[in-house]
Amino acid sequence: MIPAVLVIGGGIAGMQAALDVGNAGFKAYIVEKEPSIGGHMIQLDDVFPTLDCSACILTPKMTEVGSHSNIELLTYSEVISATGHVGDFKVRIKKKPRYVDEERCTGCGICQQKCPWKVDSEFDMGLGKRKAIYTLFPQAVPNIPVIDPEHCAYFLKGTCRACERFCEAGAIDFQQREREIEIEAGAIIVATGYDIFDARLKPEYGYGKYNSVITALELERLSCASGPTEGKIQLNGKEPQGVVFIQCVGSRDKTVGNEYCSRVCCMYTAKLAYLVKEKVPGVKVTVCYIDIRAFGKGYEQFIERVQKEGVIYRRGNVSEVYRRGNRVVVRAEDTLLGEPYEEEADMVVLATGLVPRGDARELANLLNISRGSDGFLLESHPKLGEIESGVEGIFLAGCCQGPKDITDCVIQASGAAGMACGLLARDRHYSL
Repeated sequence: MIPAVLVIGGGIAGMQAALDVGNAGFKAYIVEKEPSIGGHMIQLDDVFPTLDCSACILTPKMTEVGSHSNIELLTYSEVISATGHVGDFKVRIKKKPRYVDEERCTGCGICQQKCPWKVDSEFDMGLGKRKAIYTLFPQAVPNIPVIDPEHCAYFLKGTCRACERFCEAGAIDFQQREREIEIEAGAIIVATGYDIFDARLKPEYGYGKYNSVITALELERLSCASGPTEGKIQLNGKEPQGVVFIQCVGSRDKTVGNEYCSRVCCMYTAKLAYLVKEKVPGVKVTVCYIDIRAFGKGYEQFIERVQKEGVIYRRGNVSEVYRRGNRVVVRAEDTLLGEPYEEEADMVVLATGLVPRGDARELANLLNISRGSDGFLLESHPKLGEIESGVEGIFLAGCCQGPKDITDCVIQASGAAGMACGLLARDRHYSL
């Protein structure tokens, strides 16, 4: 039994699982595709229902992961093959070049300041800019930049090299190449998370057509003090006087093949509606919903708190969003009153659901585990085996297994770590 656990994914579930494994005295490897750990949670402004700062909660945990003696971070990397069995998995990992020497880099940030090339920031959902050499966000772990060869002038034209000239540590290395490493582990925890539903698949809502229509995650970045507008909720430099939220975009919708509830949309809509009311004086906020699903501890009370702040909830179905002059209009049916209505707004926010990651099929095939009809990784039993994958020694944690909130992700991650450590604690594994 090899006393190590491979954790695939460095979001909140992957970090919690690795910490629990490391604190139990076993070795944990985290393989993360992005240049930094943190996942989607680090993109959020506040978390419901307590309205705590998301980064304030997460960055200490990220720092703990990065400095833990039993945890090895393999960021900007991905698993390309896995063989073996419980107790003895052999996993090959592709590590992409950062073009920055991780041993020499001091994280001073001079290279990013001197880089003259700007592109849309993926972390800010395209609403802000980043440099061709960048860190995902200021608190990134590891705090080591990466050069984007698709936008770097040196890779495109053979010119510039400003980052190299100004790097006193001599950490810039344009000769780095992709490399493969192999690790051995007794167990694997899959915590690869989710993707956001592509709102363009619901063209009737005007996303991508009207710049007044944005997704909830884009609003998170506008609301965040470290975001592109420094926490000011603005579009085109103006504060909206009317904001309409549309629920269940890409969830509970047979027309796009997602019949399941994404579980978090009702609550993050309530949170964002509250933040809009708080940050934009006098704004009118309306939530168009099908049902309110506030299932967690303190969630129902939070919904009531939001309504007392003046957020209007209208039950019904939205048929379309269209432009009228300088504003957009939400056309819907109020199913409580039994009549259609139209609501003018300066901003429409789509509460997009959670969908399986684009590489979920590839990963499932690689690990020889199953997927459900919804595309998420399949547990061994819906009631008694939500953590087990059906393959002995491989466990599931977080939203790779299905939509859930942060609380449930952390709980499942600790459960997966506990089961993995239970295996590793044996000197020898006996299969039944």
